[in-house]
Amino acid sequence: MSITRRGALAGLTGLAALPAFESQAQAQAPFPSKPLTLVVPFPAGGPADIFGRNLAQAMSPHLGQPVLVENKSGAAGVTGVDFVAKAGSDAHVMGLMSASAGAIMPSLMPKMPYDPAKDLAPIVLVVRVQEILAINSKLGIGDLKSFIAYAKANPGKVSCGSAGTGGITHLAIELFKRETGTDLLHGPYRGAAPATNDLLAGTVNTVLLDISVLLPHIRAGTVKPLAVTSDTRAPLLPDVPTMREMGFPKVNSDNWYALMAPGNANLEHRQKIFAAASAALKSKDVIDAYAAVGGGVGGGTSAELASVLRAENEKWAAVIKGANVKLE
Repeated sequence: MSITRRGALAGLTGLAALPAFESQAQAQAPFPSKPLTLVVPFPAGGPADIFGRNLAQAMSPHLGQPVLVENKSGAAGVTGVDFVAKAGSDAHVMGLMSASAGAIMPSLMPKMPYDPAKDLAPIVLVVRVQEILAINSKLGIGDLKSFIAYAKANPGKVSCGSAGTGGITHLAIELFKRETGTDLLHGPYRGAAPATNDLLAGTVNTVLLDISVLLPHIRAGTVKPLAVTSDTRAPLLPDVPTMREMGFPKVNSDNWYALMAPGNANLEHRQKIFAAASAALKSKDVIDAYAAVGGGVGGGTSAELASVLRAENEKWAAVIKGANVKLE
């Protein structure tokens, strides 16, 4: 039996349409179709890792797939976030973005490997972590006002340690200096642990660090908390006043972590991730796990997170410019 010209043309037309059909089928494939990856941009075992692993575990049942945590640390969180930004349109890859990687480094690094506004899609605010200004108890200063008076009487001589140049704790110190009119000597460390160790040893006079780092030493009485750099008191330290209560409402430096997807990820896929993350953040297990290390669960819409990111970028850009902060 011979093949007619019309039949041959029909066959060729069908073959030509096949790639488009397959592409459409792939776009409409169920999501997620495989295990997902949640990138935590800091080492295993730290607070960020705790936030990420609890979130991943709680999200999994809502997505019908395992959510695997992968730690990719480096450059104040930029390395891990860059991995997510480079994931193209694959929403099976998502990650936590810290305040440093999302709102500080864009104004500090000469050349960022990604544009947070274009290469990343905001999903939901995961957690806020309050910070504490604290001193070695042996310094003998009882409250914030006394410390400010002491610092003003000794300009450039009172040292304050941070977890590293350009991080949220460093910028919080610069913000504190600006608002209180004090001249503290910034001491950058390679992480919060060595800064805390030097505070305990008396090598540095004071530190401004996440509550989760300082809490055990505050409870032991070796570290004296002066104020919480937030609008509200810390649930784990209800007797410690806030900067706002002490007359410095602009000294607000909550650390935070937000869930982000690749910027080109499918909108419906992002919405599924948002729904799963939002449900996870309402679970008692997640709330309790976060609270144990001084974290308050986030939430809200993706649009609200986008507004937070814009405000944080503007805020820290002004602090960086005003203090002439440079990466070392």
